Amino acid sequence: MKKYKIETIVGIFVFLGLVCIGYMTVKLGNVYLFGDNAYPLTANFLSVSGLRHGNPVQILGIEVGRVNKITMDQENQRAMVELRIKKGIHIYDDAIASIKTEGLMGDKYVSIDPGGSGTVLEPEGVIIETQASIDIVDVIGKYAFGEVKPQ
Repeated sequence: MKKYKIETIVGIFVFLGLVCIGYMTVKLGNVYLFGDNAYPLTANFLSVSGLRHGNPVQILGIEVGRVNKITMDQENQRAMVELRIKKGIHIYDDAIASIKTEGLMGDKYVSIDPGGSGTVLEPEGVIIETQASIDIVDVIGKYAFGEVKPQ
């Protein structure tokens, strides 16, 4: 009888451990089982060098979403970046999306100036105004080889 009691207690602890691991996997992995609390927007850039799936999207320095997918528009020769923005965050049709770097050599992120024209972008909307990132290696190379003149 005592043997079954110990096995039952061990079984309960193993079950609770598996539930905790499953919960942490869902929370830390940004996996949604019962719906998503974000909506998609698309921004078209000339270059997305260094930007990756999962990089943050920020407005006024506050993280409001993530980069969901990066594809190429063959017709217009532009990179299409699908963003997942948290519900409740309003982005207007005159918003400007730009790719920036955290620090000197940090990861890339998408920074959005939300605009304020009065017309809110609907889910699946497109941010028209975009700015590609500045390639710091290019700038340093041009300066080092005399292609940029100091003022």
